[in-house]
Amino acid sequence: MTDLTGRTALVTGASRGIGQAIAVRLAERGAALLVHFGTDRAGAAATVERIGRAGGTAHAVRAELGVDGDVETLFAGVEAVLDGRPLDILVNNAAAAPAGPLGTTTPAEFDHLYAVNVRAPYFIVQRALPLLRDGGRIVTVSSVATRMANPAQTSFAMTKGAVETMSRTLAVQLGPRAITVNAVAPGATRTAANGAVFDVPGLAEQIAGLTALDRLGDADDVAEIVAFLASDAGRWITGQVVDASGGLFLGPRV
Repeated sequence: MTDLTGRTALVTGASRGIGQAIAVRLAERGAALLVHFGTDRAGAAATVERIGRAGGTAHAVRAELGVDGDVETLFAGVEAVLDGRPLDILVNNAAAAPAGPLGTTTPAEFDHLYAVNVRAPYFIVQRALPLLRDGGRIVTVSSVATRMANPAQTSFAMTKGAVETMSRTLAVQLGPRAITVNAVAPGATRTAANGAVFDVPGLAEQIAGLTALDRLGDADDVAEIVAFLASDAGRWITGQVVDASGGLFLGPRV
């Protein structure tokens, strides 16, 4: 069963792109949503409005991640909305974008990547655990960059490798509470936020040619996988990295 009626989910970075799609999909399955955003207030409002128009329940919570006090700011808003109710699903989606190859990444950019992509998810999970019910779900969005050698994304891939390791180890720690912990690794995914990137002549076709399913992904492809893991149907999957790339760069297509 993928019905999430009666459950409450927190999705970070849900004002656009994959995070927005995840929030909308969980709401479609019946969950009440806490829509986190950092700076894109209009995008978060659009996510909340879209869920509301479809008959769902959603509230926006703001916190800039990667700065001092970020997690406490986030959970002040989360706890105000929950008002004593438990949290059922946590989706760590918010992330800073790749900073560039080794020769161009500055220490400040590197530190920012780790603050947003590693430190924030780690301490969000830590802070969420007292609120998360037994049998709950934790899903962190990783990247196919962890299994591909892309010199333009070395530091970014390192951060995603860290959260994959976090997911495996937390799965063991939280298993006695029947809390599943998994990561989902998207590949090249077209969204409203990054669509212009794939408009470069020939790029979309080139990536599709490297993908077993012969197309770019979209945000709904990823959201569907997260919704499955968040549901009762995903109860026996934990400590895994689920590839959500359509088979990007698996090998030559003959």
